[in-house]
Amino acid sequence: MGRGRMNTVTDMRDAVFFEGDEQRTRLSRFWILLPLAAVIASAGVIGDSDATVIGAMIVAPLMTPILGIVLATVLGDRRNLLWSWMLVVTGALAAVAVGYAMGLVDPSPVVAANNPQVAQRVSPDLISLVAALATGAVGAVALVRKDISDTLPGVAIAISLVPPLCVVGLTLQSQAWDQALGALLLFVTNVTAILATGVVILAAYRVGPGVDKLDESTLARRRPRAIVFIVITLVIIGIPLVSTSLRVTQQSVLESDIHTAADPWAQAHGWQVASITTNGPDAVVRLTGPEPIPDTSDLETALEQQGVDPADITVEFVPAVVQKLGD
Repeated sequence: MGRGRMNTVTDMRDAVFFEGDEQRTRLSRFWILLPLAAVIASAGVIGDSDATVIGAMIVAPLMTPILGIVLATVLGDRRNLLWSWMLVVTGALAAVAVGYAMGLVDPSPVVAANNPQVAQRVSPDLISLVAALATGAVGAVALVRKDISDTLPGVAIAISLVPPLCVVGLTLQSQAWDQALGALLLFVTNVTAILATGVVILAAYRVGPGVDKLDESTLARRRPRAIVFIVITLVIIGIPLVSTSLRVTQQSVLESDIHTAADPWAQAHGWQVASITTNGPDAVVRLTGPEPIPDTSDLETALEQQGVDPADITVEFVPAVVQKLGD
């Protein structure tokens, strides 16, 4: 590959480190953009606006210090490693605080049950990890190569860093602790994926301290470390993601089985299934229709035929009276 397409180590340092004569300017820009991005993201989540949330992703500057951690790790630069970690942690806390404050403005709870933006970000699974790994790889390659650096706005949109943090704050304010933890897991997954793939990508491009390329012996020593790093990282974040994936799959199967049993039964009695809410093996089935309330013995039999224990199912009947105005 032509050298003209590659950024030098100096170029990469200038792109992601907060040092030198521009340190104060870059820090002020970071702390101006981050709170504003958090406000935009929180407003987008509350208002269920995809365009607003995407705008916040583009504005948010968190990707820079995260890539700074990647580069500092490869270069063995402890000072910039600490600086970058400090910016990521304090920036994340600031975004959570902004989300919490924005939640105080909205009188209604901002939770997954009534907000699709929250629901998208509180149950990360293995697909989230795969997407984050791929996006992190693009970000790292864009740091190394000049000819694809214009993809960074797309990386910022795909990786989604600030919106999950704002969801953490919003759900904490709504006292939805499990949802806040899920959104935090999504953020940690995304950050870890960038770090893991970033270190491997930079090692593959032979980025090292003081030079643009490492000699083969140095690269041979570093490659096993990079592999161990990414394996350990993937295991750490993969365990809860596997658990979430299994839980989501089980809930989906349970809902499908309940629908298979309940839909025909409800229609036969002039009722319809309004919603099914699952919590582990338990489920609440809400039905709407005209009185009288139908007998549920046939429903229990249908559920058993689908392999669902009726003892785990609660049925809520909501009688509906239809009256035409003017009659």
